[in-house]
Amino acid sequence: MSVQRWRDDWLLVVTNGQGASTCGVAEPETACSGGRVLTFSPAGRSEPVTTSNDLTTRAGDASRPLPDVDAKVASGPTPRSSYREIVRALAAAQKPSKGAPAYSRFVNRRLGRLIAAEAFRLRLTPNMVTAISALFSFAGVALIAVVRPSWWLGILVFLCLVLGYAFDAADGQLARLQGGGRPSGEWLDHMVDATKISSLHLAVLISAYRFIQVPRAALLIPIGFTVVAAVMFFGMILNDQLRRQYESRTGKGLDRGGTSLVRSLLVIPTDYGLLCVVFILLAAPQVFFWVYAVLFAASAGFMALAAVKWFRDMKALD
Repeated sequence: MSVQRWRDDWLLVVTNGQGASTCGVAEPETACSGGRVLTFSPAGRSEPVTTSNDLTTRAGDASRPLPDVDAKVASGPTPRSSYREIVRALAAAQKPSKGAPAYSRFVNRRLGRLIAAEAFRLRLTPNMVTAISALFSFAGVALIAVVRPSWWLGILVFLCLVLGYAFDAADGQLARLQGGGRPSGEWLDHMVDATKISSLHLAVLISAYRFIQVPRAALLIPIGFTVVAAVMFFGMILNDQLRRQYESRTGKGLDRGGTSLVRSLLVIPTDYGLLCVVFILLAAPQVFFWVYAVLFAASAGFMALAAVKWFRDMKALD
């Protein structure tokens, strides 16, 4: 049995003869049975340790017997790892980018990765990161609704929404780095997202009604955008849930594939990240509103086409 050190913790993946089973980075001085990860915190040891049936847990301590099984080393970052090591580990664990628009794919995920790495070093939980995301996002939404549009408001709203979106990308990446998400965390994340998506467009409606000179009929645009955004979000979540159920029921994996650069650019008008950036135009309120209207039209058209494709995809799972 060969054991190597990962910085200050010992990390072992113990197999039961049917392949290694990983249960994540455990706390020092803990172990779990069966196919498992064992970690020990040796004092003053920097060299690999090799043993046949015993493992020295601390310098000078008694040996602890281990089951007569094969073991191999699984390396992964700990909060004491360097920032760059954690970022590399996050990049390696990145989820597929199928269907992701350009800003979300190339900008927001990378921002989220940097935030997740620092959150991991600070030992924050994914729910804490979700809460920070909510604070930034809802601060931006409130400013849109209650403050008259101006150049400084546009910059402030842009920063709040972009940071909120980046932290939203970070919570899931942090959860994967810590061994996988939990149902409560996924629920919290989706509830915050659903509230944010709908309230943002209602805030635009309030701002347009109070401060922006537009035809009365144009106030229907943010109302329509609220519906489109809510349906799009629910549709994507439902698609994912139904695919998971199919995979669980049949044992067959579905190919989610990747996405091309061209497609990422074509769907960028539907990108929430681009919408966040557009709020810089609050310096010129009427310009902002009509650019916002173009994004609404693009999103509505995309939803109509996507709904047909999604139904066909779900029909194939019947």
